[in-house]
Amino acid sequence: MHGRELEVVRKDPGQRGFQVQPKRWAVERTFSWLTAHRRLARDYETSPAHFETMIRWAMIGIMVRRLTRVGPVSRAGRRPPTRTSA
Repeated sequence: MHGRELEVVRKDPGQRGFQVQPKRWAVERTFSWLTAHRRLARDYETSPAHFETMIRWAMIGIMVRRLTRVGPVSRAGRRPPTRTSA
């Protein structure tokens, strides 16, 4: 499996209610970033190899965007508050 290890993150036996699991959060966040890409939001691809390629392209785009970012991230559709000069 290309030298990767899988670690299952389980909640503590005595845990009650919701508690953030750091490693699980990282995985879910990554899935969220990937599903922001239209072709990955639904299972359009018929070939697993082609689907893997689309995931790689999406992650390359995400990494390039993060590496070239100058200012803080803003969500699509939201505009920063405008400043009025007095």
